[in-house]
Amino acid sequence: MILACLGRIVHDNDAESKLDDDVSTISKSLELQGSIESGDVSCSASASKDFGGLYSVKPLFLIKPSGAEDISRVVKFAARTSNLTVAARGNGHSINGQAMSDGGLVIDMRSTEESHFEFLTIDDSPHIDVSGGALWEDVLTQCVSRFGLAPRSWTDYLSLTVGGTLSNAGVSGQAFRYGPQTSNVTELEVVTGKGEITVCSETLNSELFFGVLGGLGQFGIITRARVKLQPAPDMVRWIRVVYSEFDEFTRDAEFLVTQEEGESFDYVEGFVFPNRDDLFDGWPSVPLDPVHEFSPGHIPQTAGSVLYSLELAFHYRNSDHPSTVDTVVSRLLGKLGFVEGLKSQVDVSYTEFLLRVKRAEEEARANGCWDRPHPWLNLFVSKSDIVKFDRTVFKTMLKDGVGGPMLVYPLLRSRWDNRSSVALPEGEIFYIVALLRFVPKGQSVEKSVAQNQEIVKWCTQEGLDFKLYLPHYQSIEDWKRHFGNQWSRFVDRKACFDPMAILAPGQNIFRKDPSSVIISRDL
Repeated sequence: MILACLGRIVHDNDAESKLDDDVSTISKSLELQGSIESGDVSCSASASKDFGGLYSVKPLFLIKPSGAEDISRVVKFAARTSNLTVAARGNGHSINGQAMSDGGLVIDMRSTEESHFEFLTIDDSPHIDVSGGALWEDVLTQCVSRFGLAPRSWTDYLSLTVGGTLSNAGVSGQAFRYGPQTSNVTELEVVTGKGEITVCSETLNSELFFGVLGGLGQFGIITRARVKLQPAPDMVRWIRVVYSEFDEFTRDAEFLVTQEEGESFDYVEGFVFPNRDDLFDGWPSVPLDPVHEFSPGHIPQTAGSVLYSLELAFHYRNSDHPSTVDTVVSRLLGKLGFVEGLKSQVDVSYTEFLLRVKRAEEEARANGCWDRPHPWLNLFVSKSDIVKFDRTVFKTMLKDGVGGPMLVYPLLRSRWDNRSSVALPEGEIFYIVALLRFVPKGQSVEKSVAQNQEIVKWCTQEGLDFKLYLPHYQSIEDWKRHFGNQWSRFVDRKACFDPMAILAPGQNIFRKDPSSVIISRDL
């Protein structure tokens, strides 16, 4: 039936631009349990843009599947045409159109969010099976409220889908201890570029398992993930301390992330901010509590154009005596060399801490800046080059800030599995740098994009050991340089799991070959 339907839908040689407008006919022909919307209808306009606000392309159809079977049918449908590609869209938080498909099919993974939610105990360890379309914030609240448990590794912002972050890495202040989110799953269900629904793990279909983790959506669409859990604490002491010198900041940050559990904080991040009285990203942006004021009189006279802050968290239970918490936190802080008098702290619930960016989102939506363009830039920079990066980028290029947070903190390569598709700098310690720009109303987004390009160009010309995180390149040469000696493995995985290059066209890595059309009756 599907071939007959395609004969009606694909008009002669005009498959590149025209499909029949009767989406209900297509839906019935594909026997979907979910729904299809035309790319022209207003309700699917969100599929033509993302959080970055830098690109806008119209899909042919927006698919709202009920689960993996629907997704499989859609991928096989695309395989029977010469031009159609498929992009899985989570919560639309991509920056450079990575989850878009120009004239193709966009799958709204959020419609599958309730397909899986099952608690399991495997080898005496708790796990949770969740849908690839579930939001991490919902996984958090359900796990904590129902089981008193929580995943071990997070992203800072939790209104992201499970499949979306696992397709990149998933990094936050817990990654120094547990690794990224890709290091904290034990099994996946994936729909490959052939439309095959495949269960994979470290020991079962392992090449697909590790390929999909950090694979930028190139090898398969994650429809289910089995995530490791651990007991959730009740409370968090959230702390920020300030440094005037980068070498002291990095010394303490690296010290904390290399200590054994119990000898460090449970969360370690850091950020850079302009050394000035700017309400949005200067001194006033550092205190955690409105009653705490930033006292610039404590800043040493030798301080430069920017300052640095370590952001730390210590987990504890309601049953822990306050004096015990105070003693442990004081002991840990006593090992650090931050500027005396420039410390801010507050005690919040564990879920409140993990959902801290949600509050910032609500404020940004209220004042209208959430929907403005966000030309973010995320990089991994080796420890050997981070001082040079600070001197040229933070202290010079970005000394006036970026209109949003500038994160910088160390990660440990040994916590990452080198069998995954993520490209990392060399060396055990490397830094994530996240320039989370918010373009003010009336200002040109092009200027911010140009500055990002200038930073990347400088890193390349100076020979820094760096990689883009959430990468986006315009040429195959750039992608080859990004993956380095992993490129051949990446290409081999593509040839194995998505030979027609149907998946994730917005990444701009591979292009579908119109001459290679799979005609199969196996649906």
